[in-house]
Amino acid sequence: MASLLCALVALGLPVAAHAQAYQCRAPQVSSVPQITPDGPPRELPVTGYTLALSWSPAYCRTRQESRRDRVQCSGESGHFGLVVHGLWPQSANGSWPQWCRTSNRLTPAQVRGAMCMSPSARLIARQWAKHGSCMVRKPETYLRVTEILWDSLRIPDYDRISREDDLTAGRIREAFASANPGWEPEHIGVKLNARGWLEEIRLCYGRRFRPTRCDSRRYGARDTVAAKIWRGL
Repeated sequence: MASLLCALVALGLPVAAHAQAYQCRAPQVSSVPQITPDGPPRELPVTGYTLALSWSPAYCRTRQESRRDRVQCSGESGHFGLVVHGLWPQSANGSWPQWCRTSNRLTPAQVRGAMCMSPSARLIARQWAKHGSCMVRKPETYLRVTEILWDSLRIPDYDRISREDDLTAGRIREAFASANPGWEPEHIGVKLNARGWLEEIRLCYGRRFRPTRCDSRRYGARDTVAAKIWRGL
């Protein structure tokens, strides 16, 4: 809906030089992957949003030779730090809408235009089908809203931070908040894997795209939990 874009414009979000810390060359895209739902449709009122940012070096640690992950992990199209996993609508009581009915489809050009923030055609197609379809009518609006939020962010130097002694989830959270005025640590979720490596940062927004306190599910690791960041470069 146009109201989502209007809400972002009204906020006057600052646009960083670019949120991506490394570099990217978007590949040609000739077709849009077909996506099969992995759960039932769930149409619920939207009460807020989560922008999920994956730490690409950790994801690519065992996927450098994967054909499916070639754009993100081979190095042929560039190298990535944090990338957009997706923009997810939230609903009340910890639930979320998903797989909403839509007849609108992504085009190859739209997918290519998003691949420097989400370097996987399949991921982009899935995020629109599962999440974007429950937010807006047109995929180009979903991608534009995601891009505005992404470009408004400044990413800390997590390569440098990864070398700090006694690194914790709280330090990862605090670094992001310090780099982005208006954000507080309680607005920022940190997802670690079972061995304590950073997997994802989750930014919690209210209905008008103002930062808001994350619930316990999105907040993830508590501040005192030991953390590690895989550099992979």
